Amino acid sequence: MNTTIEKQQDNIVKVDIEIPAKDAVTYYNNAAKKLAQYVNIPGFRKGKAPRNIVEQNIGEERIKHEALESALPKIFSDVVKENNFDLVTQPYVESYDYKVGEDLKITAKLELRPEVTLGQYKGLTIDVEGYKTPEDALEKSLNSMLEQHASTVIVTDRKTVNTDIIVFDFEGFANGEKIEHGDAKNFTLDLAHSSFIPGFAEQLADRPLGEEFDIEVKFPETYHEKKLAGQPATFKCKINEIKTKVLPELNDEFAQKVGPFKTVDDLKADIQKYLDTQKADIDRVNSEKAVFEKVTNDAKVDIQQSMIDRETDQLVNEYKQKLSAQGFTWEQAVEAQGYDEIMKQLKEDASIRVKNSLVIDKIAKEENIEISQADFSEKLTELSRMYQIDPATMVKQLAQTPGVFNALSQQALNEKVTKFLADNNKVNLK
Repeated sequence: MNTTIEKQQDNIVKVDIEIPAKDAVTYYNNAAKKLAQYVNIPGFRKGKAPRNIVEQNIGEERIKHEALESALPKIFSDVVKENNFDLVTQPYVESYDYKVGEDLKITAKLELRPEVTLGQYKGLTIDVEGYKTPEDALEKSLNSMLEQHASTVIVTDRKTVNTDIIVFDFEGFANGEKIEHGDAKNFTLDLAHSSFIPGFAEQLADRPLGEEFDIEVKFPETYHEKKLAGQPATFKCKINEIKTKVLPELNDEFAQKVGPFKTVDDLKADIQKYLDTQKADIDRVNSEKAVFEKVTNDAKVDIQQSMIDRETDQLVNEYKQKLSAQGFTWEQAVEAQGYDEIMKQLKEDASIRVKNSLVIDKIAKEENIEISQADFSEKLTELSRMYQIDPATMVKQLAQTPGVFNALSQQALNEKVTKFLADNNKVNLK
């Protein structure tokens, strides 16, 4: 096999490959035998028809196509090894000249990984703003626990207040029409934690039982249903029931009820321990992020647009899956946010993700950081716990989507390189 290499722009190399006629004929004959096994030819058992008969029934071009599909993986593998190429995607056959009995000529394009020039990535000292736990964090945590264990009492002798839980009827109208799915009977709403449109829950305060009244609101400009976005609306309401929350007393008995504590002081100490751990975790994550961003920002790499485009396509698919999990569609997102705005953000994210990946791979190569079987098994275990599937079943499922294995390996490598950078650089928490 003879090859001629021509470097082109955007990390593309053009490779002209010449395969000796003898080898090309072997590829062709093997392909004809393989295809003959799947074709019924009158007068011959499957796989026993001579080549000329197979050609008459299938055609030379179909045989050549099969021959190339079988031979190209080995051919490209040899080219890559011989030239020490680092590919980022599968080679692309631009053209070929395949005449049986003559040398096989193939012209292919190979896309190479961009060269990364690292800046200083060890021995750095970086200032990072430390996380400050809010002064009222302990008090808020205690109040949250009391809220979780609150009981409710029905109130009949006063109007609603903004901390009540109410049961009410409502019916909405906009643009002179009834709002689809904009009504309900005996709907329960916590006025202090409402997810309704702004201004809705606030107008339900200071209302008496049984009174029918209207409230006026305006849908947000970014509301997902386009015809309602920015539109004024009227809701006819009636309060059927008022409930108020009764918090338990914060005492030793309460502490014993919510956990393995004897006193309120024990409970407070446990919450403070959690807050301290939370601060340490946030500081660690922010420190790792700051070091990684410094290293990637200082690295220089000329990324070809094709890599960013492929990563953008991947992010679009991930975004669609995320929308689907939340009960939305891509079309709804485009209508609400605009196609150009969505794609602009995804392309920016893709560019960052590609550069991060290239820098990580470069550091791993420089420092001989590799993924062991134990590292990969740990990622599989994490995944199986997340989806509550035993590891053996998880492996079988992942075998049907090989790309996930690569993603898990890359994730494990990212974590090892991130830890390496954290261990080999200093962070001053300010």
